[in-house]
Amino acid sequence: MRILPVLATCLSLPLSFAGSAKPDTSIELDAINQQVIEWRRHLHQYPELSNREFKTAKYIAEHLQELGLEVETGIAHTGVVAKLVGGKPGPLVALRADMDALPVTEQVDLPFASKQTAQYRGQEVGVMHACGHDTHVAMLMGAAAVLKQQQAQLAGSVLFVFQPAEEGAPDGEEGGAELMLKEGLFTKQKPEAIFGLHSTSHLKVGQIGYRSGPMMASEDSFAITVKGKQTHGSRPWNGVDPIVTAAQIIMSTQTIASRQVDVTKAPSVLSFGAINGGIRSNIIPNEVELIGTIRSFDQAMRADIKTRLQSTASLVAQSAGAEAVTHIDAGYPVTINNPELTKMMRPTLEKVVGKDNLIELDLITGAEDFSYYALQTPGLFLMLGVTPKDKPLSEAASNHSPNFYVDESALAVGVSTLTSLVTDYMKKH
Repeated sequence: MRILPVLATCLSLPLSFAGSAKPDTSIELDAINQQVIEWRRHLHQYPELSNREFKTAKYIAEHLQELGLEVETGIAHTGVVAKLVGGKPGPLVALRADMDALPVTEQVDLPFASKQTAQYRGQEVGVMHACGHDTHVAMLMGAAAVLKQQQAQLAGSVLFVFQPAEEGAPDGEEGGAELMLKEGLFTKQKPEAIFGLHSTSHLKVGQIGYRSGPMMASEDSFAITVKGKQTHGSRPWNGVDPIVTAAQIIMSTQTIASRQVDVTKAPSVLSFGAINGGIRSNIIPNEVELIGTIRSFDQAMRADIKTRLQSTASLVAQSAGAEAVTHIDAGYPVTINNPELTKMMRPTLEKVVGKDNLIELDLITGAEDFSYYALQTPGLFLMLGVTPKDKPLSEAASNHSPNFYVDESALAVGVSTLTSLVTDYMKKH
């Protein structure tokens, strides 16, 4: 892979800034933008699923090694971490990008559209960067190139974290941010702050979304097995009906979010996604399975809801002469943007996109495992608009859609944001 000489080659792609002033890194950014697009197109064309990002990791590592950075591979299966030591003493700042794609068959008509397939839960599926992780990787590769050019002037060091399995590890495996931390990512060298970006179709190119404090929800999946006693549908008194019991559990647990936890503290969601049980109209089955998800914006409330779900399901089942066994898979914590860090870096964001394009977001009920890093050190996670300026947001395909589309001019904004966050943070410390 060839790295373009950043300062010697000026490329034609302009930066898409709404603000009147460019950051100090504008020369380097102008030079790297087209290369970032090329990296993104390669990554988009050859996506890989969670914990299987082998070629992606190799592609990233070769770039970082050619830059002359200290590179470590194989973290949390396929993760890549690189360190840039600045020419002056100062804080260690981390930048994170996630690498994995989704089991989605692409429907966007692009010359670099993904044609890749893979095995997922025993099925052959299409693979697509339907959540923008290809853009995250390309932008962080670009930020590494730009910051390398400024190495002598940097008052501190930068940790570039390329993380696998943000979408969740395959069944029976560990992965993602949690595993990277478990394997000692921050034990070896803990940054004073960590920054991350996520592409979103809910904002337009040139816009950045932020929120101080809780921003994205925690996520926990659950399964409830309701065990009854099979009998003929014409004689329900001879058995225990797990279907009726399951219906009662569904209705009773809805009062957890609406009546049992403090709605003035933080919102929460408890949703059922599937009910499975029975094979004939005239047979009451032995058992029924319910699966669903819990979302919350407060860690204590999150734990309380899980406890209440288990006890409610169990007691309702007992009242019907049945049994309910609840299993909860702990998902991602609440993604919390450190208030002091958010306040400190807001002028930087305004400098990059302008005040009018810095959007304060509502709470997002989606989840992100950047949350694990932000529980260990002050973090700031931002949303980067990728919908074309002339396209109504209501018509833009959402993340995880086979029609998810990225306006590549947004990549310049992302690279500028990442580099400016690092340099400005160092200046303030």
